[in-house]
Amino acid sequence: MGMATIRETIPTNWAEVKLSIVIPAHNEEGSIQATLESLHTVLTREAIPFETVVVNDHSSDGTLAIIRQMQTRESRIHVVDNQGPGGYGHAVRQGLKVFTGDCVAIMMADLSDDPEDLVRFYGKLVEGYDCVFGTRWSKGGNVIDYPWPKRVINRTANTLVRIAFNLRYNDCTNAFKLYRRHTIDGLHPLLSPHFNLTLELPLKAIVRGYTYAVVPNSWRNRKSGVSKLKIKEMGSRYFFIMLYCLIEKYFSKGDFKKPELLQ
Repeated sequence: MGMATIRETIPTNWAEVKLSIVIPAHNEEGSIQATLESLHTVLTREAIPFETVVVNDHSSDGTLAIIRQMQTRESRIHVVDNQGPGGYGHAVRQGLKVFTGDCVAIMMADLSDDPEDLVRFYGKLVEGYDCVFGTRWSKGGNVIDYPWPKRVINRTANTLVRIAFNLRYNDCTNAFKLYRRHTIDGLHPLLSPHFNLTLELPLKAIVRGYTYAVVPNSWRNRKSGVSKLKIKEMGSRYFFIMLYCLIEKYFSKGDFKKPELLQ
């Protein structure tokens, strides 16, 4: 979608909603600069007010030095050290404590997420939704160089989630999502220390009654570095979060519902 086409879909309050992007980064020296540069180029072009919050997750390579150097040229980059245990969930939760925007997107540091998709997410959010969820597996979505074993596991897991929660949405484990600040505030306490946070956030938002839109997005496999997702270690953790959210859905009696839904 070209720049002019994107702008035709933008509501009039486009520039009134500050966007924060939380990016966890563990040993991403091969991609973090390109990720930030591409993100900033697109968002600046679209005149979206934004900040990027990069959470250095115990990197032992040159990741932090690269970010610090970029900060000297770009004031909208903020870096936070994950002072707690390492892991995707811990790092993202650290970023969610400090972002200053009206809404927050969670993106990866490895160039797998497309900044052009974030523009579409943002345009949809300012229409009035509490959240925008990406889907790589519906019309308009795309995956490039997605490992076959990972694809089978992904589709199986998402099918189980969809059936268990009676959802039409088919990509809950997609990390690329956008939330309003009040939505994030309403999802606490967050439990997941690892990649199961990608499941906890949307399921809690859905169960608690927050409105959401689904927008197709693309995903591209990393070109450098090593994936941090260890599939063998994550099965039971995803299952735990799914059960936790199911218990809340059927037994919490609405105690955690979005405030305006309560009578």
